[in-house]
Amino acid sequence: MNKKIFCVALSALFLALNFPAQAQQPKKVARICYLGNTTSTSAIDMKLFRKRLSELGYIEGQNIAIEYRYFDGKVERLPELAAELVRLNCEVIVAIGNEAAGAAKKATKEIPIVMASTSDAVRSGLVASLARPGGNITGLTSMGSEIPGKRLEVLKEMIPKLSRVGFLWSPTSPVAADNLKETETVARSLRVEILSLEVKRPDDNERVFQAATNKRAEGLLVDGSGFFTANQKQIIDLAIKHRLPAMYPNTRSVEAGGLMTYAGDRSEQYRRAADYVDKILKGAKPADLPVERPKKFELVINLKAAKQIGLTIPPNVLARADKVIK
Repeated sequence: MNKKIFCVALSALFLALNFPAQAQQPKKVARICYLGNTTSTSAIDMKLFRKRLSELGYIEGQNIAIEYRYFDGKVERLPELAAELVRLNCEVIVAIGNEAAGAAKKATKEIPIVMASTSDAVRSGLVASLARPGGNITGLTSMGSEIPGKRLEVLKEMIPKLSRVGFLWSPTSPVAADNLKETETVARSLRVEILSLEVKRPDDNERVFQAATNKRAEGLLVDGSGFFTANQKQIIDLAIKHRLPAMYPNTRSVEAGGLMTYAGDRSEQYRRAADYVDKILKGAKPADLPVERPKKFELVINLKAAKQIGLTIPPNVLARADKVIK
């Protein structure tokens, strides 16, 4: 009996000594890697992303850690940055824009990737299809090449006599050439001439805007790319300087002083990106998560920018705006 009591007491002592050590084991911290363009343009979007993660129970420093890398419009840096994130053994990579998503996809076939703010992910080769993305990448993408044409239609409504429009694009974007072709197709039906304005370096911007003015462009369409996001302020300032009514690819450019945009709800995209991350951290595979497209598109107009270039917005266009910045 004494031996039995001794064994029970010894077991209880062992459990008592071992339990605190187990209880104090730190929780696993999931590492999320973020590959974006610039710190300034990502600040608002990442705030929304982190807020949604917090709502889902993820707190930085407690159960998640986020590693940030920015390519600042220099697409040639993306392979190096993507490889650096892969070496960190992230649980998931969040890639912003076609260029970043493409670089992440080339860097790893194993780590799950959530893309956001991309354009036509199927046509650009990021996923096999929206319903069945396949591989290790999923997330959010725009509707594709029809959007640039729609933006031209809105610009034409704003300026009924519009006959010549510059299309500002960068070859760093994998969908820019197709967007230009689609815009030219829509332009023919509207009897509008499209001037192709290709930009490769920041030094090209002043020259290209001057060329647009010399060729009597009456409006401007700015295509989406990491290059233009990184050089956002310069593009906006040049459009105002040359008094060109410009249509931008996203709301952030209009909030920064650009004239107008017709685009998907960017805020919702970043919240949804957090939802994708949550599902992946809980075990879901990117190949099984359908890619989402925007459910809502917004027309945003900046009246201050209109005043700066001496443009009066027609009442019917202003009435249709989802958001007006004064």
